[in-house]
Amino acid sequence: MCGGSEDIRGAGAAFSPDPRRMEVFAEAMTPPGPTFLRDLEREARAQGVPVIRPQTQDLLRFFVTLRKPAGILEVGAAVGFSALLMGYYAPRECRIVTIELDPGRAAQARDNFKKYGADNISLLEGDAAQVLPQIGGDGTFDLIFMDAAKGQYIRFLPETLRLLAPEGLLITDNILQEGDVLASRFAVTRRNRTIHRRMRDYLRALMEEPALETILLPNGDGAAVSVKKGEYC
Repeated sequence: MCGGSEDIRGAGAAFSPDPRRMEVFAEAMTPPGPTFLRDLEREARAQGVPVIRPQTQDLLRFFVTLRKPAGILEVGAAVGFSALLMGYYAPRECRIVTIELDPGRAAQARDNFKKYGADNISLLEGDAAQVLPQIGGDGTFDLIFMDAAKGQYIRFLPETLRLLAPEGLLITDNILQEGDVLASRFAVTRRNRTIHRRMRDYLRALMEEPALETILLPNGDGAAVSVKKGEYC
């Protein structure tokens, strides 16, 4: 019996599914979302506007449905796709605040919120480093989605922690930087070394922050899911 168990464990350890095949399989198994979101996604991609990957969409859908947040904060609105996605799966009374630096994209996001009747979403325009401190109410948001300029995440973290409710979720997208963050800084092109260092600093800060419990996931381009511990309210 013992030998058999060891054989089974050994066989399991030897199996390593191809990550891309796993992603394709998961996408095929996941029911499509609402038509208006699929249409908006196609429009954004046609315009060259970055939209969160299907794996990140699934991650947000899962956690928003699970946690039923009363308040969501997004750092990095782009044209409003991810805010609309979270709003679709959130409770009807959920209040969503999203921040966007680029004036053109902010205008598109506002148009999209109006077009799809998302009157529970408000957009704050400007640099998140300046906007976040102006948002009142410590522990206001049950879920915060970080999807802005990757090299700036570390700057946003203190205010993000202030605004995150006890037992709230902080979900950070694109932590792998197309795999660059896994490489040595000397293997990264010189122009990307600063963002490489800052992302590593951010991930280290998440993992070492006593107020958080964090797990790093390989979904899409990588995501960090952090829970704010209740005693740090």
